[in-house]
Order: sequence, then structure tokens, then C-alpha cells
Amino acid sequence: MNASLLNPFTVTHPTAVQTSLVSGASFARFDPTGKFVAAGRSDGSAAIWDLDTRAVIRWCEGHVKAVTSVDWSRNSRYVLTSSKDWNVIIWDLASPVDPPQRCNTIRFDAPVVSAYFHPRNSRIVLALLSTGEAYVVDSRKEHRARVELCETLSEDDDDERARSIMTTARFDPSGRHVFVGTSTGNVLVFNSRTKIMVARHRIAGAGNMKSLEFAKVGRRFATNSSDRTIRQFILPTYPSPIVGAECAILETELEPTHRFNDPISKVSWHAMSYSPDGEWLAGGSADPATHKIYIWDISNDGQFATALDGGREPLIDIHWHPQASRLASTTNQGSVLIWHCPSPERWGAFAGGFEEADENVMYEEGEAEFDIENEVELAMRKKLQEDEAVDILGGVENIVDHKMNGVAGDPGDEDLEWADDEPDDDWQEWRLKVIMVDDDDAY
Repeated sequence: MNASLLNPFTVTHPTAVQTSLVSGASFARFDPTGKFVAAGRSDGSAAIWDLDTRAVIRWCEGHVKAVTSVDWSRNSRYVLTSSKDWNVIIWDLASPVDPPQRCNTIRFDAPVVSAYFHPRNSRIVLALLSTGEAYVVDSRKEHRARVELCETLSEDDDDERARSIMTTARFDPSGRHVFVGTSTGNVLVFNSRTKIMVARHRIAGAGNMKSLEFAKVGRRFATNSSDRTIRQFILPTYPSPIVGAECAILETELEPTHRFNDPISKVSWHAMSYSPDGEWLAGGSADPATHKIYIWDISNDGQFATALDGGREPLIDIHWHPQASRLASTTNQGSVLIWHCPSPERWGAFAGGFEEADENVMYEEGEAEFDIENEVELAMRKKLQEDEAVDILGGVENIVDHKMNGVAGDPGDEDLEWADDEPDDDWQEWRLKVIMVDDDDAY
């Protein structure tokens, strides 16, 4: 549908399935531009789908066991895949080959549960292992290191806290901090540059932390825990620690601004995702009999908005489009459902005075509506239009708004300057190479 015909004042959350991608996927992630979808599969491969053509354009085949997570660099050039085969592979989509060229392979000593790029530099990777250990791997020449994030224990801590394991880990949208959820219901906050723990947040009654999610704007932060409740918090600000100096750890108990659960079936949640503006929160139900997505209106005091029904294939993952009102939900049969918000066409966009009639009406002609115009004026107007320069080579640039995504920061910030040192080649001007294949070739 022509974008100029869409009404911007309609409902801003998805309501219907637009298409289904049969990909054998375990989960799917939109890229920052929203044009592509990366689908991780249980056979050790990942498929890159083009949403315009609804076809697979790249296969990332390099693992021998199931892919556990997929992440995109900030301008979509690099794709990260982690797997149960203990490896994290970084792929370069700018390479004119399929499968794409491997930029780096990071080997660990245990299966990798999840891995993510730093929001500002794809050479910095956060990985969580199945043994409950989190690592920040820096592959830059001047900063090359592999540092384990260790919880700082005080003298009053008992052995139970010391035995808690890390169950989920994420960078915040700015990249300044790493948030780690533990099996005891705590959220640990580490500085990305110094790897020092700056805060420990206790969440009463949460239990085992299953996943963390951040809104791209603001300080909204959501947790999914084993007590079948999604909680939203407003994060405090954290001081930047000094290397080599003792830093006081912020010990607080976070009080959620909203709690979300299923009051009827009392099921748990597989995944959750914020809308691009942070005004909506979607939760994927773990109901074994249906494909349910619950959406809450955060801007309206967290009121329940709607429940989307995707059929009888149970849901296992969801992800919100980074720029539009669209969702990608994955079924247990491997299909990726793309949800959208159907909008009525605004034919008035073609002409300011156009009005769409619901039924036939008698038209009253204006006094000078069909009068013959001066041919000299018409010829002059046509000549002026022909003299205008027409851009036939350019097009619509899919530039990612990093300020909208929470990546932009204040100049002089020590943490951000550290991340921007030795930048990667993930430029906004890069373009995906078109690979020509014979008719007999198939992906």
C-alpha cells in the first residue's frame, strides 16, 4: 500500500497477520531498518528474509547445533549467531557470496545461551553461557580482551547469593551498562567499559529471571520471571566508575510501575517486546494450545489493549518492528507470522478537496470548473515542469535513527568514547549485494 495513503492517526499496534514465512525458525529478529528478518533455526543455520520479496536472500550456515540467538549490528551489515555448539559467529552481509563471509568466530567452553552486539560497536560482544557465566568479548586491537562479569559480594552476603547463576544478560540501548538477571531474582548492573558492578537491584517475588527488555527511548525496563509476571520499572541513573578506584554499589529494591499477567489462564510468558516509541508492550503467552499475544498501552497507565490470536500453533517468540507497527511471532512449527495494522486508504492525499463518498450523490458543477484555460499558459506551465531536474538514480534511503534507538549520546561521555574507539565498518552507506543465481539453483 502506498505510504502516502496511510492515516497516521489510526491504531498504533498490530491487529492482523499480514504474511507467514515458512522458515523452520525457533525465533526471528527484525534488522534496525525493518527491511529484513533473521530467523534462527534448530539445524544450526540462520536465514535472512527480505520482507519486500518474502524470499530468503542469505543463508548463514556455520553451526553444527541449534542456533540460540541472532543479533544485528546498528546498520544491519553484520549478523551475529550463537549456538549450542559453543561458538558465536559474526557474518558480513556486504560480502557478495552466500553464505556470507565470516568476520570472526568466538569459541567458548560451554553452550552459548545468548549473544548481543554492543549498540555502538559490533566488535564488542556480550555472551551468556549455559553455565551461568557472562562475558564481554572485545576484538579491537587496542582493547582486545575477554572479561567475565563477576558479581561483587559483600561481607554480609551468605552462600546462597554466592551460588546464584546468571540467567539472562543484555546491553542497555546506550551501551553504557550491561544488565544481568540471576536465578535469585536480582538484576545486576555492570559498567561496559570498566566491567565493574555498579548496582544490584532486588525484585521481590520475582524468582528466576527469564529475560530482560528495554524501551528504545526513555528509561523503561521490563523483566520476565518465573512467577509468570512481567514487571516494568523506571531505571535510576548510574555514575560512571573510575578504573582502579573503589566504587560504591547501589543496593536498592526496585518497585515496578506496572505488573502484567494473564488473570484467566495464569500461564507464563515466552517473550516480550516494546514498540519503537516505548508506548506499547507485547507479551507472548506460553499457552501450549494457542498462539496468543497480549498488548498493553503503557502511555495509558498500562491498560490492557488487545489480545492477538495467531491460531493453534503455540507461540515461542515475538519481536517488535524497530520503526513501524509490526510484530514478528514464531510458532512451534517454525513459521514466522508478520503482524501489521491495516489502515484505510486516504484518497484525499491525491487532492486536497477530494472526499470519498459512501453512496452515490448528485454532483453540482461549479460555475467555472470546466472552463477552457488559456493554451499559452498551459504550454508555459508544461515547459517549466519539463525543465525540472528528475532524480532517476537515487532512492529512499533507509537511514537508521540512532537517537531514536537510544544509541546517540552526549559528546565527551567517557563510556561512549571508549565504545567509539576503533569503530567497525558498519557504515550507513553500505548496500547488500545482489547475488544472481541460475534457475536450477535453490536455497
